[in-house]
Amino acid sequence: MELTVPENVAITKLDWCANWCRKNSLWPMPFATACCGIELMATGASKHDVARFGAEVFRFSPRQCDLMIVAGRVVMKMLPVLQRIWLQMPEPKWCISMGACASTGGVFDTYCVVQGIDRFLPVDMYVPGCPPRPEQLIQAIIDLQDKIQREGTLNGREFLTPQRQQEKRALQIIPTGEVVSRPSPLPILTNSHA
Repeated sequence: MELTVPENVAITKLDWCANWCRKNSLWPMPFATACCGIELMATGASKHDVARFGAEVFRFSPRQCDLMIVAGRVVMKMLPVLQRIWLQMPEPKWCISMGACASTGGVFDTYCVVQGIDRFLPVDMYVPGCPPRPEQLIQAIIDLQDKIQREGTLNGREFLTPQRQQEKRALQIIPTGEVVSRPSPLPILTNSHA
């Protein structure tokens, strides 16, 4: 006896379905501080239209976002604000470091500029450039969507891994005015292509 499935019925894994929904409905939280912010705005404008790729609406409330895009340099005085916004975002959440300044400090090798946000936040994708073009950010979003589809689970098991728990414990809000000269205990996360 052969089991037949009607044409209007689809059978799939629940994790796959949840990941498909997550990857196609990313809500970015822009944290734009410099010239990379201009390219981020161009990405959302009509010529490039990031909405075609599932990142429809830029929200400015962290509780409504699941993707933080840090575009531009981050100074030490801004770091507590950045970390607080990150902690207010609900899981599952992802982070894109856009531009040389956000990724490594860029040309600003000084005590007051954060030399890579990955020392203080878990970064999922890096977008190189000074500033990177909108097409590069769109490619990073597409790569992140592939990562979400591959690795995500419905109940968030990927966020219960020892590495992710270590990142949560290591993420401490730096009081305003404190100069951080020690390396962060956060591991450096690499791009999915590395």
